[in-house]
Amino acid sequence: MRSTIARSMNINPREDMNLRSETAILVSVRLPGSLADHEDPLAELRALAESAGVRTVGELVQNREKPRGRTYLGKGKVEELAEMTKALQASLVVFDNELSPSQIQALEEEVTGKGAAVKIIDRSELILDIFAHRATTKQAQLQVEIAQLEYTAPRLRAMWSHLGQVTGGAPMGVGTRGPGEQQIELDRRLVQKRLLALERELAEVQARKSREVRERRDSHFTAGLVGYTNAGKSSIFNALTAGGAYANDQLFATLLTRVESWNLSGGNTAMLSDTVGFIRDLPHHLVASFRSTLEDAIHAHLLLIVLDVADRQAPRQLATVRQVLDDIGANTQPRLLLLNKVDHFHGLRQDEQRDRRGPDEWLAEEPDALLISAKTGEGLDELRQRVLGFMQGEIKECDLDLPIGSSKAIDFIERRLDVMERTYSGEQIRYRVKLGRRQAEQLAAAPGLRIDGLTPGAAIGQLFQPKEEVASRRVPPHERFADDLPEIPAGMDDDV
Repeated sequence: MRSTIARSMNINPREDMNLRSETAILVSVRLPGSLADHEDPLAELRALAESAGVRTVGELVQNREKPRGRTYLGKGKVEELAEMTKALQASLVVFDNELSPSQIQALEEEVTGKGAAVKIIDRSELILDIFAHRATTKQAQLQVEIAQLEYTAPRLRAMWSHLGQVTGGAPMGVGTRGPGEQQIELDRRLVQKRLLALERELAEVQARKSREVRERRDSHFTAGLVGYTNAGKSSIFNALTAGGAYANDQLFATLLTRVESWNLSGGNTAMLSDTVGFIRDLPHHLVASFRSTLEDAIHAHLLLIVLDVADRQAPRQLATVRQVLDDIGANTQPRLLLLNKVDHFHGLRQDEQRDRRGPDEWLAEEPDALLISAKTGEGLDELRQRVLGFMQGEIKECDLDLPIGSSKAIDFIERRLDVMERTYSGEQIRYRVKLGRRQAEQLAAAPGLRIDGLTPGAAIGQLFQPKEEVASRRVPPHERFADDLPEIPAGMDDDV
């Protein structure tokens, strides 16, 4: 996971951060108020290590009221950890807690003193490694390197070994402070210079991405799948659309934001996006750097929060998702909670079900939620109808009058609206229909149309309340009744 700046320097054995070749011991210090699973505090870290390709050979847990200042772990546990690394021949120790630079340095000195060199990393560095190995586009690689450098910069003294004094004759170039300047100060200067360059480059990429997302939002009704990592977002995405999203039972299986057209029935379509999963204690550098990754979610008309109802930690995961959404500014649009994997929950043993909040309990607390299963298809038809309802907005009964020659508008009415009555009079036809705001906006360009005797614009203003704008948007030209009706794009891909 070395950055460009790190590769240019003589770094100690930490530079070879190919975690896929590591044997590791996982460590957790459980503090009061911890969000980790109390029954299995290393469950999520174990899954993260597996996702990174690390082979876990040992685990160590300690309960403390507060961390020990120098090593986070208690003195006795540090000695136990050192013996474990030697006995199990572990080359890596991964903490589920965020460590300070001095704690990393102290732990490496004490643990390595018992045998071969051992690297100490924390949860944030492990997550950064996973993201670094799965970044496949320019934007993703820029975001990862920025996050790595922001994480690494304050940890230079603990992570890098070439910290000797630079002499006056050292060929370090114009602008150095001369005799006595420490190498670490030069390295920090290089890091800051590299960060500025990366941030400028990323700003250009993000500006283009933001324009694309805004244009997509203006042209289509958009819904974003969001949720905790491994909640089943990609499986739902594949079940609802033409698919193509990578789905696997591992944390951060998806770092690719994929967007596809979703048929909601009756000729109605939405653009559905599948986004990167959230996780507790997500490194704040990643939250900041990957905000553009979640651009589709931030600007979606509707957020579909996917929750693994079979997971014992589901309540805490939902709290994490809602907090991250608020943190990134995705808090102005409606949200629909999807209680996924109900088939998995019903397949659990009775004692396992008692450890979890059941579907009925969830619905009692979240009455608007939907029970679904991407695997069996349960609830997906109802989901389509609910999203269609969000898209159409409030439904009103009204009369539509238009020339009998308006074939496109008539075809739309017959196919997509609930027609209650038809009346023919000469060259005119009157429909008594149930009409949603978005459907009215789509019909607004039909020549000669009157809605309850008014022009479409005036009728829409009278029939529908302004609050319905939350689930509405400007209808693009290709969905109006003009002469040219180009097809809606089948789908788009965006890597994070």
